[in-house]
Amino acid sequence: MNPQKVNADDLLNNLTNVKGIKCWGAHTGIKSMRRDLAIIYSEQPAHAAATFTQNDVVAEPVKLSKKHIADNLAQVIVINAGNANAATGEQGYRGAEAMARTTAKALDIDQEMVLVASTGLIGEPFPTEDIVEGIKVNIPKLSNDPKAGSFAANAILTTDTFAKEGHISFELAGKEINIAGIAKGSGMIHPNMATMLAFVVTDAAIDKQLLDKTFKKAVDRSFNMITVDGDTSTNDMAAVLANGMAGNKEIKSENDPNFAVFEEHLVEMMMHLAKLIISDAEGASKFVEYRINHAESYDTARKIARAVSDSLLVKTAMFGRDPNWGRIIMAAGNAGANFKADQVDLFIGNQKELVQVLDKGMPMDFNKNLIKKLLRESHIRVHLSLNNGKEEATAWGSDITTDYVMFNSVYTT
Repeated sequence: MNPQKVNADDLLNNLTNVKGIKCWGAHTGIKSMRRDLAIIYSEQPAHAAATFTQNDVVAEPVKLSKKHIADNLAQVIVINAGNANAATGEQGYRGAEAMARTTAKALDIDQEMVLVASTGLIGEPFPTEDIVEGIKVNIPKLSNDPKAGSFAANAILTTDTFAKEGHISFELAGKEINIAGIAKGSGMIHPNMATMLAFVVTDAAIDKQLLDKTFKKAVDRSFNMITVDGDTSTNDMAAVLANGMAGNKEIKSENDPNFAVFEEHLVEMMMHLAKLIISDAEGASKFVEYRINHAESYDTARKIARAVSDSLLVKTAMFGRDPNWGRIIMAAGNAGANFKADQVDLFIGNQKELVQVLDKGMPMDFNKNLIKKLLRESHIRVHLSLNNGKEEATAWGSDITTDYVMFNSVYTT
């Protein structure tokens, strides 16, 4: 994120920086040593939007939350970790309903104003009684203290090694607007949502249909542009609550100049969270940025960025510090985007230096040992210029390592 806009210290404990937002995160016993229940509550009913997994195997909380978000209104999100509540059938769906019903009763709101999310192992019986009891005990602890936001961020983690948080504030027509978010995810990540959860809150006032449209666009440019292993999970969910408590005049049209400002900061926040997910990828040793520019359309650039970032052969080359540019071109050609290899320039390197390896599709005489040295860094860049337009897109991914294979070969045992 832009350091001129966000103080690094503010990137922690920050959901509660948003006006009217209270949180809590607690240990209910589902996980042995970590917090496993998070609650995010808006003091006022909020305009809301969400996106969900595109897997045909859909977790029970996803089914329920899709129903509850249909009117683009919500007031609270309750999340459990340690059990995915997926492939659990009627018992699991009743468990998701119990989470929503218990939360609504404790807060004296309609059940349809509750969104439910779960993460953890698939196919395990859902521990409804334990989670319901945890909700009852912890709803009274909801707080706008910064520690409460940190507790919530930690309570949604599974294989993550650190909490993923962000906050940004800016002025809109004389009013201070805050956007904050938390996320989780480190494996089973693929650019169609992934085994990730992300929850964004803002005190901006914005029309609910307009919020839905811009949030889905922001998801497309952030969470749908990250990949670890090419697998899309059963539980993926990203949601936003906008409670309007900043007091700005409601944004009702894309033609409103305030809309562009809001959208820019929303995308910025969500890209920040997406990058944090990749930086914590299971077993990874590299964070890789794939930038495609000078494309004829954004769709073309996006397709190619996704195809290259998701290629296992490219990922393994990044792990092995192998300047094998042929794998990158191969992956770009598989994108289904009318890729013209004889027009492209290709650069490989790290944050400080890029080395050009192709010029209008022709191999250049480059120093392979230099690229190997650059690829030792933990942050790698692959830039591909298509030279036939002005549009660009960026994807982010990790390498595939022996540690990743070992970790996932014994995930449940």
